[in-house]
Amino acid sequence: MTVDPAALRSVLRAHPSGVAVLTAAGPGRPVGVTVTSFTSISAEPALVAVALADTSTTWAKMVHSEHFAFHLLGADQAATAMRFATPGVDRFAPPTAWHLGPYGVPYLAGCLGRLLCSRHSTVPLGDHHLLVGAVEQVEQGERGDGLVHRHGGLQPVTTPLPART
Repeated sequence: MTVDPAALRSVLRAHPSGVAVLTAAGPGRPVGVTVTSFTSISAEPALVAVALADTSTTWAKMVHSEHFAFHLLGADQAATAMRFATPGVDRFAPPTAWHLGPYGVPYLAGCLGRLLCSRHSTVPLGDHHLLVGAVEQVEQGERGDGLVHRHGGLQPVTTPLPART
């Protein structure tokens, strides 16, 4: 049975997903993109992943990057998420606040948390590549509410729910 891609996207729009920005040292300049497919894979070893479209210009620029960082965005960083999701703009120009981290990876300021990763594996899947990162360093960032993507827009997550541990 074949599922219509538009129907699949329509159903999944109701599922909130966390918003992060993926950055890497690109060929000659930093690269970055807003992602909503970021997920934790394993705690031991520490692995995280993201799915990037084959057609992504950012993927084409970072396909060979050995190190990259995920920046978990807070509710007050919707403008940053939009800037890194907009094609054709200099995503690292002001007002983006950033500095170079280890391995020349761009580090964004003001995030809820940051994970520096080395490439563990890359798996082609459908019209995307799954980029799996081995987490080398974690940084707790600013305290605040989270940011999710739902129904085609960005929304703050302001009510903490009890978590199972």
